[in-house]
Amino acid sequence: SGKLKILFLCTANSCRSQMAEGWAQQLKGNFIEPYSAGIIAQGLNRSAVTVMQKGGVDISHHSSKDVGS
Repeated sequence: SGKLKILFLCTANSCRSQMAEGWAQQLKGNFIEPYSAGIIAQGLNRSAVTVMQKGGVDISHHSSKDVGS
């Protein structure tokens, strides 16, 4: 795709890295290809989805992934 690939990594890939991926896609999706993962996959935090929706970014379709996926 020619875009710079960026991985946001955190422990459970449930909140912070998911939010970072969502913002990166929203703000710089034309230039970067953001991904997120965690040491373990613990499921997407519903509160993160709600907060992001209030900010105008939909991450409801995201899924929690471990770094080996």
